[in-house]
Order: sequence, then structure tokens, then C-alpha cells
Amino acid sequence: MKGDMSAVRTPAEIDIDGLVARFAQLYDGAPAGVWAAPGRVNIIGEHTDYNGGFVLPIALAQHTIAAVQPRDDGVVRVASASIDGGAPVEVELSRVAPGGEFGWASYVVGVGWAARQRGLPVTGIDIALDSNVPLGAGLSSSAALSCVTARAWSDLLGWGIDDETVADLGRDAENHIAGAPTGLMDQLASVCGRAAHAMQIDTRAVTIDQIPFDLGKFGLSLLVIDSHTEHSHAGGEYAERRQSTQEAALRLGVSELRDVPLESLATTLDKLPDLLRRRARHVITDSARVEQVAAMLAAGDDPRRIGRLLNDSHASMRDDFEITVPSVDSIQAAAVKAGAHGARMTGGGFGGCVIALVEDTAAESVAQACVDAAARGGFPTPTAFEAVPSAGAARLR
Repeated sequence: MKGDMSAVRTPAEIDIDGLVARFAQLYDGAPAGVWAAPGRVNIIGEHTDYNGGFVLPIALAQHTIAAVQPRDDGVVRVASASIDGGAPVEVELSRVAPGGEFGWASYVVGVGWAARQRGLPVTGIDIALDSNVPLGAGLSSSAALSCVTARAWSDLLGWGIDDETVADLGRDAENHIAGAPTGLMDQLASVCGRAAHAMQIDTRAVTIDQIPFDLGKFGLSLLVIDSHTEHSHAGGEYAERRQSTQEAALRLGVSELRDVPLESLATTLDKLPDLLRRRARHVITDSARVEQVAAMLAAGDDPRRIGRLLNDSHASMRDDFEITVPSVDSIQAAAVKAGAHGARMTGGGFGGCVIALVEDTAAESVAQACVDAAARGGFPTPTAFEAVPSAGAARLR
């Protein structure tokens, strides 16, 4: 996408040499290496991951970059270019446990805690960070942070773990130390992404099918439109949705909502009170939409055909799961009115981003329509960029 609407830096604009130099200034030595892990955007399948369902994310070209050096003690020192003026935070790993207060460093030190729970050898590290994954936008900046940490720690100490375990360390850090009740989708997407592909993830079996997703071949783009309405997974609303879906499964006599047959959905959900019925209906139908979209893409269908399912997913999140907000709804509606084939909120909800499937030639006009709609509603000015499916966490040097 070209023009003024592209407001998010690309990975090439992160100064890796500058990060290495800053590491040397902070810690009086050179790092042992530099790693990167991407944010993610979910094409479809929201709040299905902790219910055993399907999701369909892509890894983004926006990354968190980490320069890292192991230590010979149990201390973690971590500094971010964009937090606390770049000053290091120091934490003794022996102090890290659920219920502790470590601020944003929880996503780093929590990985060390999770590794120790698995019996892996853990020493301290020094780490300097930079990132162009937008914070609070629903693009998994937290997963990028925990996963780049897990990948670097594993490589440096020779843990010899597979990608799924790297991702699981990141999730444990978020769930148990940061207190964010996320599923595994964000971390799997950050670790296992592949260029020009989306990942159909079966979150129960923890299996990934790489689905071709090269929109450029069809003259299409996937816009990510950031509402600049900040959200937080650690908030009570996200936790309430998780609790309500678990309660719905319990009342229906299934281990997870994944087990409820779509064919008898209406009759089955009649057993639930209204709130739980709507919460369950969203999860079950959105997981089914993932399977539909993935099957269409895998068969080589014109991706324009998935637009209706994107719109249906947004309506489900708005009306049944109640996780959208007025600023996000206005962007979604404006994108569709301006010619998007489909659009939906993406991420945990209560703010964040909308994705819109658009013709390449219409990208700027659709983005501008969203800006105009936000201005009419008195909402923050959104910014947009083109989502490019990219590779997962890896060592850069």
C-alpha cells in the first residue's frame, strides 16, 4: 500500500546495527546474537483457540527484534527502546512465580519460569529490544515479545525443543506470569509463520496446515486498519468471555465447545440461558467459518469469495460475543461500504484492528473512507497498512 495511510514501520526500518550498539552501551559487551519474532493478524476464528477450535492467522512483517547475551547467574536484564525511556529492568529469576509483579518484563522473565517448570536449564540473560509491532492494537505484540525471548533462550542454551514448545513457553509466560488468559494461537503464529501462507491451526490437536495465501496473485490486498482504540488481554472482559464459554461447555456436557455439532446447533443451544447461548454460538460458528475459509483457499478459489464469511464473523463478534466497540464497528462498516469484499475486527476485541479484503487499486480509497468515518464519529484517526504473510521467529545474526 502506498500513500500517507501507511503509518507502521516495516522490519527493514528497525535499525539492527543500532540495536546492537545500544546493547553494548547498556551491558558493556556485544550480544551473542540477534533474533526476531513477528506479530500476527488473524484472518478468521476469534476466541475459538481456548475452546479447542480452529483459527487462521498469518505472521506479519512487523517484528520484535532482540539482541541477547546469556549470563552466568540467574539475573535477567531487559530493556526496550520504547518503554521506560529504554532503561533496563532487572529481575532475579528465582523471584519469578505466578502472582508476582514484574510489569511488561513478565513476558520475558515468564519464559524463564516456564522453561524451569519443564526442567530445562535456565541461566540469566541480558536482552535489548526494539519493535515495530503496534502496542495495544490486537496484533500480538506480547506474543512477539515472549516468542522472540523463548527462541533466543532456546538457541543460546541448546534446549533442543520444537516450534510448538517454543510457542508454549510464550503462552505460559503470558498466562501464568503476565496474567493474560490467551490461547495458543498468537504464539504458534509468531513461531510457525510461513511467507505467502496462512496457518489453519487445530488448537486441540496443536497441528498446523499451511494454506496458500498470496493475495497479490489475485490483485488483492489485506488491509489492517488500526482503530487506535487500545485493548488489553489482561483485562476482565477477555477473562469473562473465556469463563462464560467454559461454563457453556460444562452445561452442554462437552469438554470444549469444539465438540458441539454445527448441524444441531439451534436445538443444542436452546438448553442455555440467553447470554451463554450467544457466547457459545459465536465460538462454534466462527470455528466452522475457519474451516470454510481454509478449504476455499486450499482449493485455489478466488479469495474474494471469503469476504462474506469475514462480514459474518464481525456480526457474530458484535452481536453474540459483544467484543467490538463503536470505533471498530464504524471502521468495518465504512470499509465494506467503500468496496471491501469483506471486513472484520481481528484480535481479542474491545478495540484494536479491523482487517479488510480489498482490491489493490482500492486500498487507499478504502483506508481513507475509514478515516472519514472515524472523524464523523468523533473516534481516533485510524491508520492502515498492508498485511504481508511472513516467516516466523528466527535468528537473524
